[in-house]
Amino acid sequence: MQFGVFLLLQSPDVQPSPTVYDNAIEQAELADKLGFNTVWLAEHHFSSYGYLPYPLMMAIKIAERTKNIRVGTAVLVLPLHHPVKLAEEIAMADQLTNGRIEIGFGRGYQEYEFDRLGVDINENREMFDESLEIISKALQEDTITYDGKYYKIPETAIFPRTIQNPHPPFWIAAQSPESIKKVVQKGYKCITGGSSAPSGAVKENWEVFQNAVEESGAGWPQEFAIQKQIFVAETEEEARKELNNAMWHYRLVTSLRANTQVVEKGKAIETILDNEPDLDTVYDEWLIFGDPETCTKKIQKLIDTTGITSLNCVFKIGRMDNEKVMKSMNLFAKEVMPQFKNVIGSGQKSTVKQ
Repeated sequence: MQFGVFLLLQSPDVQPSPTVYDNAIEQAELADKLGFNTVWLAEHHFSSYGYLPYPLMMAIKIAERTKNIRVGTAVLVLPLHHPVKLAEEIAMADQLTNGRIEIGFGRGYQEYEFDRLGVDINENREMFDESLEIISKALQEDTITYDGKYYKIPETAIFPRTIQNPHPPFWIAAQSPESIKKVVQKGYKCITGGSSAPSGAVKENWEVFQNAVEESGAGWPQEFAIQKQIFVAETEEEARKELNNAMWHYRLVTSLRANTQVVEKGKAIETILDNEPDLDTVYDEWLIFGDPETCTKKIQKLIDTTGITSLNCVFKIGRMDNEKVMKSMNLFAKEVMPQFKNVIGSGQKSTVKQ
């Protein structure tokens, strides 16, 4: 099992930017010292939902401040970038991190962001496909020319070149069956499951992924990663007190996905939703919250019911202060993570279906 730390750089109360960045870098440094495998960085724009419009820049900064941990994007929103320019930036990040970069790509889901960059979110699937093809070719071939619907590129060479060959590991965010199947067909690594997604949804995505691997003949092992919100406390009572932070995240991401969000001068406003799940269901089925024993059991259940090979942990949730986040990370690394040191997710096994 691989464990990552997933950083959204959220600030419900619009903290000063230096505070948000300093806290995130401190969490990344701690993750490195505690033995996590990767720090993941999410691209977002124009609201306090995420202070990270340029994840590759942050990745380079974190790589400078750490020794061993790999640094990845989860994800770069491809329709919001010109693919040739982004290919250059990926190659440069690979150089400046000395080959410690991993690249996650996604189509994007926040119409609020797309509108402000003049991009039609209804075309994001086709734009994503073209862009990914261009970036892959640009990083592997001496020159690239391309004549597509959205991008027309005369003969172009990318400089610098990457350290990792043929390019840094590519991860694709996929939630729908169609997208998951496409990830398998293209031979990339899969990231699925929103950080507060019910365990049942993750299980369904794993089954789609597993069937797609079998049908395509791609073979095993495969990489299958999920994000989960995690808070490890000394007691269950203490952990339950943080449910309000998890609900802030759920309400924001749900309204942003539906384009019903309220943003005032950049501050993303929490709005109570219709038909919200009860808090016991959220605590038991959606989150990895609890004391070390409870969190260990919840992760084991995920491993037993899905083929996850990587768990990307969202420790900073909502208004949770940095001291509380760091304490949770320490407890997780010392009392939970060692329980899975020798556990191999079924996606990594040479054969999965019996």
